[in-house]
Amino acid sequence: MSPAGRPAPREGLRVNRGLVIPPEELEWRFSTSGGPGGQHANRASTRAEVRFDVAASSSLGPRQRARLLDRLGPVVRASAGEERSQARNRALALERLAGRLAAGLAVERTRTATAPTRASITRRLEQKRRRGELKRRRAAPGAEDG
Repeated sequence: MSPAGRPAPREGLRVNRGLVIPPEELEWRFSTSGGPGGQHANRASTRAEVRFDVAASSSLGPRQRARLLDRLGPVVRASAGEERSQARNRALALERLAGRLAAGLAVERTRTATAPTRASITRRLEQKRRRGELKRRRAAPGAEDG
């Protein structure tokens, strides 16, 4: 990204530390934005859609490709049309694509089962004892004498 926050043309899309997608692998489409805006929205092609072909990408490693194909499918798309400027919509679409790819590549940590602590067991048993005592005090007088 350049200092102005826009993607540099030759830099590529940085997804995470280990993955930069070259601009040649990104396919752009532009169309008119929907919604209000009068003549500008009806005539200017400011809505930006970027597509990334996961299956045909040469910048992905085999594990990355397999994970993205499994989670996101063969083609990943992101679009933006909220802004009046095509350049800002392009930057937004790139950010969304990078976020989607980063989320698809993220490895979830496996959960390790742990035993409850002695203090938590003691708290639970004490709470049960108090609750039982409260219920016993609610009983009708003379019910224990039966």
